Amino acid sequence: MAGQLHTQIRDQIAQALKAGDKLRVGSLRMLSAAITNREKDERHELSDDEVREVAGREMKKRGESIEACQAAGRTELADKERAERDVLAEYAPTQLTDEQVDALIDEAFQATGASGPADIGKVMGFVMARAKGQVDGGAVQLRVKERLG
Repeated sequence: MAGQLHTQIRDQIAQALKAGDKLRVGSLRMLSAAITNREKDERHELSDDEVREVAGREMKKRGESIEACQAAGRTELADKERAERDVLAEYAPTQLTDEQVDALIDEAFQATGASGPADIGKVMGFVMARAKGQVDGGAVQLRVKERLG
């Protein structure tokens, strides 16, 4: 079932153009292009949840770019990436709280019977399948490793 979110994003590009908001126009165009590319790959119009998933991936890319820019001493570029990430956040899945992530990890331990470092993959698979883009995998992995430690 196709969603309306991609149409809404296109409409907001037009509004941002009229308002002269170059940063928002650029950010939304990049998001729209990523959505269109995924639609071509999948050969169907994306649902709203799939559009949110794409937005989450694009946010993650911005986060990685921010780190790289800061490491290279390019603060102006990092600030631009941060601003783009803020625009994309409107469309990305709502992130789970620490308490919700801990509850998912607890549930994963019970469901998989994980007891040692060799079981990290089982727990990660369980948590990430249920979180569906609402949590950073690296952060979850650190917590799981701590617990299996």
